[in-house]
Amino acid sequence: MPSARRILVVGPSWVGDMVMAQSLLKTLHEHDPAVVIDVLAPGWSLPIIERMPEAHQGFDLPTGHGELGWGKRRRVAERLKTIGYDQAIVLPRTLKSALVPWFAGIPRRTGYLGESRFGLINDRRPFNAERLPQTVQRYVALGLPPDAAQPPPVSHPTLTVDRERQAILIDELGLNRDERFVAFMPGAEYGPAKQWPVAHYAALARALGRRGQRVLIFGSPKDAEVGSAIVGAAGDAAVNLCGRTQLADVIDLLALCDTAVTNDSGLMHVAAAVGTPLVAIYGSSTPGFTPPLSDAARILHLGLACSPCFERRCPLGHTQCLTRIGVADVLACLPA
Repeated sequence: MPSARRILVVGPSWVGDMVMAQSLLKTLHEHDPAVVIDVLAPGWSLPIIERMPEAHQGFDLPTGHGELGWGKRRRVAERLKTIGYDQAIVLPRTLKSALVPWFAGIPRRTGYLGESRFGLINDRRPFNAERLPQTVQRYVALGLPPDAAQPPPVSHPTLTVDRERQAILIDELGLNRDERFVAFMPGAEYGPAKQWPVAHYAALARALGRRGQRVLIFGSPKDAEVGSAIVGAAGDAAVNLCGRTQLADVIDLLALCDTAVTNDSGLMHVAAAVGTPLVAIYGSSTPGFTPPLSDAARILHLGLACSPCFERRCPLGHTQCLTRIGVADVLACLPA
């Protein structure tokens, strides 16, 4: 009996993109249920990969963002060479992302044309942004034959929730199990042109508090200041958890919440993948590119003439694509 096919997926470097990569893993399993899939990605993303049933295991690529890390990639490749992969699927379009599969001698190396990767990628796919406008579509298409219909059908990500760990976190954080929680994700790693104003979040938290709901604010330590500002204006209606939880904890706690309000961010995709209904607010980006992959998502996007600009900071200095989305607009999208 032939051994199962083994595939190494070289993952992306952003939280939301890593969540969306699960759609590729699902597609590979749908077409070959016996396939064994490993994921090579930055170490911070391993807790996400562990919550993907389709992933056999995750490997840490210990390079910094933008770092070539020639020696580090060679050492990782030597380890992976012994596994005997049949194929590598390289999701990023950078040259450095294709190095490990090449060093490891994986015979079929699939990826899009980009950054002079001839030779490194030998199953080269043309990159057509018009036929594949969404990031998740681009990922899934790499797992299908070159002549497959585009855009391909996409299965939504579904991260596993650890209910036992969730119960422990409720106690450790001093939360009341009987309260109704609303998650806020006010940060955006990309930049302030994707962040709904802090004053708007604070006003929304006060309104939710009057309705008997409690706001849990999630984010990295970089978002702690924003979280504190919201709590400072909203009082007991909000709890700042930015920097107080690990990524795996956030997965479990988002599943606890009745709903979520979020910028276009990585945690938006996490909330969607655990099935939490959400309201996604878009400013400089567009839901046409990275929408929340959930049937329970509401999107607020004004579509101004200057939007999307995809800039980190508003080039016009007013960020009206965000400021003109009012608290009442968001509150109207949330269940009472």
